Order: sequence, then structure tokens, then C-alpha cells
Amino acid sequence: MSLEYLLTAFIICLSPGIGVIYTLSSTLGGGMRAGIWAATGCTIATVLHLIVAMAGLAAVLHTSALLFQAIKFAGVAYLLWMAWGILKDRGGLSVQAAEAAPAGKLVWRGILLNILNPKIPLFFVAFIPQFVPAGSSVGLLAELGLGFTAMTFVVFLGYAAVAATGRDRLLQSERAMTWLRRVFAGSFAALGLKLATEKV
Repeated sequence: MSLEYLLTAFIICLSPGIGVIYTLSSTLGGGMRAGIWAATGCTIATVLHLIVAMAGLAAVLHTSALLFQAIKFAGVAYLLWMAWGILKDRGGLSVQAAEAAPAGKLVWRGILLNILNPKIPLFFVAFIPQFVPAGSSVGLLAELGLGFTAMTFVVFLGYAAVAATGRDRLLQSERAMTWLRRVFAGSFAALGLKLATEKV
């Protein structure tokens, strides 16, 4: 696993996306523990996508417009539901200080958010082979995939730690929390609309 690969994976993981936004909002709402479980769920989904990619199903998604569209719009619907829940400050999706949702629920939401994004297995198929020399074993492919997964988890934990550090100060400002809810809701909605307009 080269330094170039690790650096590229780090930059990709650092880019804000569905998992980052979910981890941040969970941490602000329920503290560092909630952020850790949210990051865990998102990372589990990444592992599942890696397995799908290695099994060749990503190629099926790429060639089957119907299957791609079905998964894509399920993901869009879930993202819009998340956006609505945060905007309305509802239950476990609240960005207000509250008792964190059960670990299982936080993990499951993280899995759903990322598993319903059909672009992730396609990403694995497009990205990882660039770092696999001709004639390499499947073991190298698995090593690179697991390295990317580990990088994802570490970066998400970093985001959670940053959010937890400034959490108390943010929670004391009603105005800041109102804007945070709007930003997170808008981010989920924007990600959903972006996913809806992706081409096969």
C-alpha cells in the first residue's frame, strides 16, 4: 500500500459527504459517543460496498440502469427524510443537546445512509484498480479496500472529535443551533438531489 494511495484516500475521505454530515450532526446532538457509533455505521457500509465491488456486483450496477435507479432513488428518499427530521428537530435526528440515540440505531442509520448510495461501489471499481499493478493478486485489492475503510473510520472520528470539542459552546447559542439545523438539513437535501441527478 503506497504513500500515494494513502494520501489520495485521505483526501477523498476528508471531502464532506453523506457520512461526514451524519457523523457531525450525531456528535452535536448526542456527544462524542454518538459520533463514534455514527462513524462506525458509515464505515460498516463502506465494508459492505467493498465486498459488493469485489464480487463484481458494482459492474452490474454500472450496466443495469433499472437496478441503479432503484437503489439511487431509495437513497434519495432516505436523505430527504433525514433532512426533514433534522429541520424539524425530531427525536434521534435532533441537533439539540439530548440523550444520544441507542448505539444500534445510530449504527443502523449510518449503514442505511451509505449503503443506499450506489456511487460508492462504482467508486471502488474506478479508484482502487488504479493502484493495482497488472498480475496482482486479489489479496492486494482487499488490502487496498480495507486500507480505504480504515482511513474512512479514522477521518470520521476526527470530524466527531472536532464537533465534540466545540459542542458545548454551540449548544448554548440558540441562534447557532437554528442555523446548524438548517445547514445540516440543507446538506442532506442537497446530497439527495445530487444523487438524484447522477447518471449511470
